[in-house]
Amino acid sequence: MRERLIGLAALAVPVLSGIIYLRFYGAPSAYVVINTVAFGLAAIAVLGLPVIDGPKAQRVAAIILLALLFLPLVTGPYVNGIARWLPLGPFAVHSGALALPPLVVLAARDEDFAPSILLGALLAASLQPDAATGLAVMLAAVGLYNATGDWRLVPVAGIALLASMVAGLRGELPAQPFVERILIHLAIDTPLAAFGLVIALLVSFFLLAYAIPAPKPVRHALAGALFGFSLAALVSNYPTILVGYGAAPILGFGLAIGLAITGRPRRATNGPAS
Repeated sequence: MRERLIGLAALAVPVLSGIIYLRFYGAPSAYVVINTVAFGLAAIAVLGLPVIDGPKAQRVAAIILLALLFLPLVTGPYVNGIARWLPLGPFAVHSGALALPPLVVLAARDEDFAPSILLGALLAASLQPDAATGLAVMLAAVGLYNATGDWRLVPVAGIALLASMVAGLRGELPAQPFVERILIHLAIDTPLAAFGLVIALLVSFFLLAYAIPAPKPVRHALAGALFGFSLAALVSNYPTILVGYGAAPILGFGLAIGLAITGRPRRATNGPAS
């Protein structure tokens, strides 16, 4: 249980900080409720997600998550030619923030197919287009390379960087209050609040990278994905995940942390497991 609580802390610190921000800085009450419910569901995943064991089961799960990344291109909705969201009744859930974090965990556990899985996710991000998911793929590849030394991840990271730059030129939408540009706006109006949210994200990053009970490749890849999403939010109009409004990243990282803690690596990696 102690191991799972460390994983839960990696999610709880930024999400609860974000809920406090939404509550006291004028966000609609529905935003607070949705993020709170999403956190409750994500906490269940962290504390009780069943083990997905064996290469076949893990690869089936990876294929399902890749399909979720591509699904918005079929279902819409399209906004100015951009399709990044899964339509779930009255809600539109960001596919990259939901599917990529657990997909990164599965890629990190599959030594043979990790580059192919990440390139598949990058293709979906490029077609949508979605620079945030592209940057998350890039830094997940960097983190995974840092842990394993697998040279195949170097071109993946380079391709992801170029694809993210192209997607950023094609796929920017107006910023939505309490979703995008949160840290930028707070830094201007309330620097201490911005600093607090940055610290919360950094705590999550370091817990993912060094503290959760998972193999080093999984930890570094997942922390890289978090950094990529957060970097996109600083440089363009993309969601400030975990601390801003949005159920998808909360659920996505909850699933990812649950998988990271409960899964078992398919083969020994070059990096240490602790």
